[in-house]
Amino acid sequence: MSTSGTTAFNPDVNEYIEEAFERCGAELRSGYDFRTARRSLNLMFADWANRGINMWTIEQGTQTLTQGTATYTLPADTVDLIEHVIRTGAGNESTQADLQITRISVSTYASIPNKLQQARPIQVWINRQQPAPQFTVWPIPDGSQTYQFVYWRLRRIQDAGSGSNTEDIPFRFINALTAGLAYYLSMKIPGAMERMPMLKEQYDAAWELASTEDREKAAVRFVPRQMFIGSGS
Repeated sequence: MSTSGTTAFNPDVNEYIEEAFERCGAELRSGYDFRTARRSLNLMFADWANRGINMWTIEQGTQTLTQGTATYTLPADTVDLIEHVIRTGAGNESTQADLQITRISVSTYASIPNKLQQARPIQVWINRQQPAPQFTVWPIPDGSQTYQFVYWRLRRIQDAGSGSNTEDIPFRFINALTAGLAYYLSMKIPGAMERMPMLKEQYDAAWELASTEDREKAAVRFVPRQMFIGSGS
């Protein structure tokens, strides 16, 4: 017998919700059922942002720095930055270079005596505030050359959507999403609470499998963290 020859299975929101209700021993019957399930999906996605690095949400960005300006705003859906460099000579094959810039805490930044000093930035403080995160570099960029702050960020997982759309997850997380939604719904559906321990166990196992696979396969490189404190001028 021949196989299907396709690899296009990608449920939409309605199908995830229907499957989750079925795992709870219930049926999706009303608009309210759909709304509460969609709300649970969005709450679950918020929880996933706290479970480590979701590799599919990594995006690269670039911010050209301005002489005399220390603080810049990141995209509003940024969860955190995982890597960053200062790029000089951008676009020139013979001069482009990515130079280290060290992430520091707010207390370290606060202890810098002269925050107005201008030079090539060597430190960055990331303030993950709402409604949009910001980063502050030190020293403040000078005018000797053009600096770019190149970063790799974790963005938010997109919202559940209206129903006919697919979800912002890779194929390997389909089962984890379904199992997780069923567990979340079991806390709200009358008569499903007795299934909650089983659904929680299935969710934990599915998440562990998917998240273990969703990891960087390259060898880990450990670099000692260097801390530089500016001196007054």
